Amino acid sequence: MTDPQIELLRLLTSRLEHLSVDSIWARRASGLRGSLVKAIEAADAGIATTPEHIDMLIERSFEILRNAAREIPDVDEHWRKLKIDRN
Repeated sequence: MTDPQIELLRLLTSRLEHLSVDSIWARRASGLRGSLVKAIEAADAGIATTPEHIDMLIERSFEILRNAAREIPDVDEHWRKLKIDRN
C-alpha cells in the first residue's frame, strides 16, 4: 500500500467518524471505520494488504459519504421557503 493510499484511508476514517449520529449512514459507517483502522494498522506494521481490498474500502467509504451528504438539507432552499411563507 502506498503512502497516499494510507493517507486517504486516514482521511476517510476521520470523515466517517464525523457523520451525524442521526444519520442512517453513521451506523453503516461504524463497521467500515473498523475495517479502515485495521487496514491502516496493518500497513503501519508492514503487513501487505491486497490492492483490491484497499480499493473496496475506499469505494465503500466514498459511497457512504455520498449517501450521507444527500441527507444534509439544502439551507438555501429552506430560506427560500421561509421567505415565501412570510409573504
